[in-house]
Amino acid sequence: MLTPELMEEVRRLQIRTRRRVDDLFAGEYHSAFLGRGIEFAEVREYAPGDDVRSIDWNVTARAGKPFIKRYIEERQLTVVLCVDASASGLFGTVAKTKGRLIAETGAAIAYSALQNNDRVGLMRFSDEVDLYVPPRKGPRHLLRLLRELLGTTPSGSGRAFPEALETVGSVLHQRAIVFIASDFLPPPGGSMDDLARPLAVLGRRHDVIALRVSDPREQTLPRVGLIELEDPETGERVLFDTSSRRLRRRHEAVAAKRRAESDRVLRRTGVDVIDLSTSRPFGAELERYFRLRERRRRRE
Repeated sequence: MLTPELMEEVRRLQIRTRRRVDDLFAGEYHSAFLGRGIEFAEVREYAPGDDVRSIDWNVTARAGKPFIKRYIEERQLTVVLCVDASASGLFGTVAKTKGRLIAETGAAIAYSALQNNDRVGLMRFSDEVDLYVPPRKGPRHLLRLLRELLGTTPSGSGRAFPEALETVGSVLHQRAIVFIASDFLPPPGGSMDDLARPLAVLGRRHDVIALRVSDPREQTLPRVGLIELEDPETGERVLFDTSSRRLRRRHEAVAAKRRAESDRVLRRTGVDVIDLSTSRPFGAELERYFRLRERRRRRE
């Protein structure tokens, strides 16, 4: 439902995203992601030092002197945002919820890509894959993506995560850059290992980057006495005594184990990771990654 409130929020996000991208990392995105294909540009007369394998023999025969084909790199890329819309996105104790952080980061990436004349698509999932917007270009398409990123209330447990990765791979017929935005917390009864195979398969053909969102209170709890915690995915409520050092340490140990499992699977499958937190601006993290990626590309 396109309510006036939603459209106003879309416009505000569009303005903020444009300013953030232009001020922070417009150039970094362009440098970090280069097209992998080539396209024909022209034929020109052969010059000493040119690669003889580029000689166009048909033109050479007609002209009576050697000509070569010249190619340029094909700049256009395909970018897909694969967004986790499970209920854990409702959690946030600092500046915003994890779901809002995903929406804003996705908007910034989409705007950067479209500014670079790349195509952008969107897939959204929770307990099922409920949305796929094919990659396209243009300002109207950007507005569509912003509406979809902002217009969904997180719900469900995210158990369709493996299915979403498999679906992305099946609908993309050319190499793409796939940003997976999630907290990478397994659903009840699930495991990070459930993602290992679909991540590995997706990474064989596409460039896969994890946008791993978190909130500080998921790692540590302040000492504030009795608090009631609710799991947004299951609805289970637990009374927690934060004055107990033992319980706080147990919470930290469980959080550290989850993070270690996530690190292990992402590292094993060769997925790049950008860690984002509700406690700090995401622009600096994206900019840092873009620069790191550019330096790595130059070494290659």
